[in-house]
Amino acid sequence: MRFPPTSRPIAMSQSNQEPTARQTNGQPPQQQAHQPGSEAAMDPRPITIRDDYRGSGKLDGRVALITGGDSGIGRAVAVHFAREGADVAIVYLDETEDARETRRLVEAEGRRCHAIAGDLGDPDVCRRAVAETVQTLGQLDILVNNAAEQHEVDSPEELTPEQIERTFRTNIFAYMNLAAAALKHLPDDGCIIASGSVTGERGKASLPDYASTKGAIHAFSFSLAQRLAKRGIRVNVVAPGPIWTPLIPASFDADKVKEFGTQTPMGRPGQPAEVAPAFVFLASKDASYITGQIIDVNGGGHISA
Repeated sequence: MRFPPTSRPIAMSQSNQEPTARQTNGQPPQQQAHQPGSEAAMDPRPITIRDDYRGSGKLDGRVALITGGDSGIGRAVAVHFAREGADVAIVYLDETEDARETRRLVEAEGRRCHAIAGDLGDPDVCRRAVAETVQTLGQLDILVNNAAEQHEVDSPEELTPEQIERTFRTNIFAYMNLAAAALKHLPDDGCIIASGSVTGERGKASLPDYASTKGAIHAFSFSLAQRLAKRGIRVNVVAPGPIWTPLIPASFDADKVKEFGTQTPMGRPGQPAEVAPAFVFLASKDASYITGQIIDVNGGGHISA
C-alpha cells in the first residue's frame, strides 16, 4: 500500500531498552485526544521487540493478518512474527504514520508487510482485509484479532447506546466478521489468536462495555476452538493486563496514565515486547496441542486484590 506523504519525520521504534521488574514508577503524565492513539506521540515510546530476541524460523512460510497492527501490541506481534519468518498484513484505522513505521520495521526483518486502512466496525472492511491479504501475500495462515477501543465512564448510567454499539462493533463484531471471512482461506494447520484482557476475566468498573467485549472475545474463541478442532485449526487468546500502548494515553487522563500499571504485583506496566512472544508461541508448532486456552500476561494483576 502507498501511504500519503507526511510532514513529520518518523521516529525510530525503541527496541534497545529492557523492561525491568525493578521499575516501580508509572509513565510521565500525558494524554491524547483521539483513539486508537499515536505511538509516535508517546513518551516514552513502547518497546516493540528486544534487541536480543532471536528468531528461529518458527513461522517460516506463514502469512498473518493482524488487526490493530500499526502500534502497541499489534506492532510488536507483527515484528516478532516477521523475525520468525512470516509475512504480515496489518489493519489500522487512521494512524498512517504508525502504520508506515510498522511496515518499515517488518521489512527491516526481510519480510513483506501489506498495510490496510479501514474501520473494522464495518463488515465490508473485514472482508476486504482478508481478501487483500490473500491477494497480496498469496495465502492466510494466522489471524490475529487485536484491534480494540475503550472509553471510561464514571457510572453505568453514562453508557450511551451509541458508545455501547461502537465498542462492540470494533472489539467483538469485527472479530466475528474477520473469522468468518478468514475461515474460507485458513489451512487445516492454521490458527486464530485473539487479544483478550484481564478485564474480560475480572471486569472493570470504569470500562463496563469494554470489559464485556473482552469477555465475549474469550467466549467466542472457546466456541470457535470447539468447532474448528477437527479441522486442525487452533483458536486461543492472549489476555494482557496493563500494557504501555497508545490506547492508554488515548483513553485515560494524564493523572491515571502516570499511575498506570503501578498497582500490579510487579509494580509497573508491561511492554508490547513482553506480550508478543505469547502470540509467537501460540502461532507456532510448539503449541500444536493447545486450543481453547487463555495465556495471561499481566504482571500478576489477575491475582492481586
